[in-house]
Amino acid sequence: MSEWFTVLPFVMVVILITLGLYTVLFKKNLIKMIMGITIIQNGVNLFLVSLAYREGHVAPIWTSAPGTEMVLPTPHALTLTSIVIGVATTALMLSFVIMIKRHYGTVDSHETRRCRE
Repeated sequence: MSEWFTVLPFVMVVILITLGLYTVLFKKNLIKMIMGITIIQNGVNLFLVSLAYREGHVAPIWTSAPGTEMVLPTPHALTLTSIVIGVATTALMLSFVIMIKRHYGTVDSHETRRCRE
């Protein structure tokens, strides 16, 4: 039973990344495509946090428990960095969508391609 709970985060990672890829590849609306990219980013963040988990280990903070096994802090630092980068890229993509909406009058990716021709 406990083995299932250790696999569950990785199953959710696969579901999130697959859902995000589906949204990016098959939706025409630019905002929905950005939402798909954000879902992929969240799946990758969950993957990094899931890799860092070790049963019976404690968080690597200052503690007075000598000899206690601690988890590796690098995946958590990478996840925090990824969240900050994800927020910045999402804001940039949304600002591009606003500019496209003002210029072409639509957020449909197929319509903006037709306007370019």
